Amino acid sequence: MRTEENNTNNNSIFDSEIEKILIEKDRIISQLSLKNEELSGKNEELSGKNKELSGKNEELSGKNEELSGKNEELSGKNEYLLYQIAQLKRMLFGSKRERFVPNENQEQLTIPFEVEVSKVKEYIETEKEKITYERSKERKAHSGREKLPEHLPVEEIILEPEEDTEGMTYIGDEITEELEYKPAIFYIKRYIRHKYMTQEDEKGYQRQVIAELQRSIAKCMAGSNLLSEIVINKFVDHLPIYRQLQRFMREDIHIKSSTIESWLKLTSQLLRPLYGVLKAYVLEAGYLQIDESPIPVLDRDKPGSTHRGYMWVYHSVMQQAVFFEYNKGRGKDYPNKNLANFKGYLQTDGYVVYDQYAHQQNITHLSCWAHARRYFEKALDNDKTRATAILLLIQELYAVEQKARDENLSNIALSERRLDESLPILNKIGKYIAENRKNVLPKSPIGKAFDYCLARWDSLLNYLKDGNLLIDNNLIENAIRPLALGRKNYLFAGSHDAAEDIAMYYSFFATCKKNDLNPKKWLTYVIEHINNYKISQLHNLLPHFFDKSLLN
Repeated sequence: MRTEENNTNNNSIFDSEIEKILIEKDRIISQLSLKNEELSGKNEELSGKNKELSGKNEELSGKNEELSGKNEELSGKNEYLLYQIAQLKRMLFGSKRERFVPNENQEQLTIPFEVEVSKVKEYIETEKEKITYERSKERKAHSGREKLPEHLPVEEIILEPEEDTEGMTYIGDEITEELEYKPAIFYIKRYIRHKYMTQEDEKGYQRQVIAELQRSIAKCMAGSNLLSEIVINKFVDHLPIYRQLQRFMREDIHIKSSTIESWLKLTSQLLRPLYGVLKAYVLEAGYLQIDESPIPVLDRDKPGSTHRGYMWVYHSVMQQAVFFEYNKGRGKDYPNKNLANFKGYLQTDGYVVYDQYAHQQNITHLSCWAHARRYFEKALDNDKTRATAILLLIQELYAVEQKARDENLSNIALSERRLDESLPILNKIGKYIAENRKNVLPKSPIGKAFDYCLARWDSLLNYLKDGNLLIDNNLIENAIRPLALGRKNYLFAGSHDAAEDIAMYYSFFATCKKNDLNPKKWLTYVIEHINNYKISQLHNLLPHFFDKSLLN
């Protein structure tokens, strides 16, 4: 009984303890629930604040980007303004003579960057020939009536008086000469090659013997003189093919235009290696002038319209050689592919694409005073006083150049003359622009003229560095003029390939003109002999290397 009573008491105590534990558990759970609700509320509050901070962060990031952009813009403007201030100071206070005197021996005032044969060895293997460039212009008094060329054949026509001269004494002749012309003669050149058979040898074999037929273009029915005539008519005299066909028809010769086009294509293929040699020589020169001019081109992708392509022209002043290259556009990538490794003097107009070369190492950029002068000529109606003042000073610069040409000064003497006479004039121009620029509207014609010179002042002075350098880019503009005449006559190129052929012919003929070489005789000789020249000898056919005695 006692045992049962004890067990009952123990159970009661155990149940009481369990109940206390459960109560304590419920209390703790209740407290935890309250804390959890409290933490949830704080979490929601923090999430709201986090979203608010994220929004502010995005806003600040946007403002930071905006400020960074403005900072870059202001930094760029600051650099430009600092550059302008430096230029204005230089223009206002003038450039020192010593700036343009080289450190090397004064007896070596020559272009330091010559054509390196090693860079064009894929086209030539012989040693480079040095070509110096000196322009001279002799003024001669009028000599009266010009003499007729002595090499022309003479047809003598003896005229007797109508009256009877019997019994009279013959005392001499009165000779009158006139230059006459006979139309071109078309004829067929027929090659007749006799064929022979050898006698039978001991084995009874025979072989045929026939003279070798050497023709520049196999299976072409046109001779070298006719091919060169067609090419010269089109690219020198600017006579379109359809007009040349009319001339054939007047001689009762009927040829399809497609036939002549095929002749031109075959001739172009024959001359293509020589064009590559010309390109190699010109682009490796140490002094280049560059310009570009548009040419309309028929494009298969634009039916019924033309593509505006561009002829990029490179003039090697020292070699007196010109290289035309056709490209589809006018962007900076086109000259870059040819000038990536260029070292030397580069002369251009004010087209923005050329600005990239103004600060490149190993390149001395020259601007053109003829282009600067045009800006002031346009400003005459806007501000005659200021424009006239600058034009008169520019006229003095050109007077120095003309006097030097008349005296046939050497490059060394010309460099000294420029430092003595041209540099003071240039300092006057710079000072006048610096003092007057603030008094004109930037967008006015005179303001644009001032800013054109201000932005290019160093490059406008760079021609003082060497007597070989020219004051302007006029020589290359003269080389481009035939292209402008051609556009007016044949209107457009038939395709992009045709435009490349046009570039090749203009390159050859512009170089012929600069070297006083008859383009018709030169082209005929090249067509007839180019296949006999090795690759290493091809440069001897270039107009500026050509031996003129071969055409006699």
